[in-house]
Amino acid sequence: MRTRLVLAVAVVAALATAGTGAAVAAGGTRAMAATGVPRPDHVVIVMFENKDRSAIIGSPDAPYTNSLAAQGANFSRSFGVTHPSQGNYVALFSGSRQGVTDDSCVPGFTDKANLGAQLIDADYTFTGYSEGMPFDGDTDCDDGLPAPLYVRKHNPWVKFDNVPSDSNLTFDSFPTDYTRLPTVSFVVPDMCDDMHDCPVSTGDTWLRDNLDDYAQWARTHNSLLIVTFDEDNFSSVNQITTLFVGEKVRPGEYTQQINHYNVLRTIEDAYGLAPINNAVNAAPITGVWR
Repeated sequence: MRTRLVLAVAVVAALATAGTGAAVAAGGTRAMAATGVPRPDHVVIVMFENKDRSAIIGSPDAPYTNSLAAQGANFSRSFGVTHPSQGNYVALFSGSRQGVTDDSCVPGFTDKANLGAQLIDADYTFTGYSEGMPFDGDTDCDDGLPAPLYVRKHNPWVKFDNVPSDSNLTFDSFPTDYTRLPTVSFVVPDMCDDMHDCPVSTGDTWLRDNLDDYAQWARTHNSLLIVTFDEDNFSSVNQITTLFVGEKVRPGEYTQQINHYNVLRTIEDAYGLAPINNAVNAAPITGVWR
């Protein structure tokens, strides 16, 4: 009996410390809810492309992104889960690469578990906004241009039949009245504005021009902006930039090692959703909240 008790205490202690990480931040520790994750009114996730963290954080080409890093949680040990791009988008959205190993136009994954379907089933709302997508509900592989700006490989929700087509919108539909945002939304810039085909400065300017108003609103309206990248520039390390900005975020640089599965798990915990696929064994991000 004593052995069982010692083991139980050890397990509880491990669970209590998992996912907290160390922080270089203002202020002391703060009491948290049982899950350790607050519930924002709105979460907006924007995903950029193929840049190592060192190409963004501290770079003179990304002044706006660095200003967000100073306003929020800056994760110094954030990593993609695979190469190339598509598997990372699918992993963040569904907790699994779903067998994706390349950037081809995969047909889809029918009704497999994913964040969008989870939210909708729990009476929350989800929308994905894709810049340059020709029309709402589009399922084509790209926009048909000789050098496509919109590509389906960066749009994970369109691959799942259990996410309704009216959740697949162009970025033109992104509301300016942020109270009308869905509970959780993904924003995918086009192939230039996401830094894939254009310089870091292009994506940095796009982020400022299109989402700074939301970022500042989120800081006073119980909401959250997550800025992240799919992968680095194809290195074996795969270290990326991930930032959280919002009212409940305690600014600082955080050393917890995270990847796309930790981010997914954190969102699931925020809304009381059961973790799916690889998010089951991923620690939620709990050490960054006020």
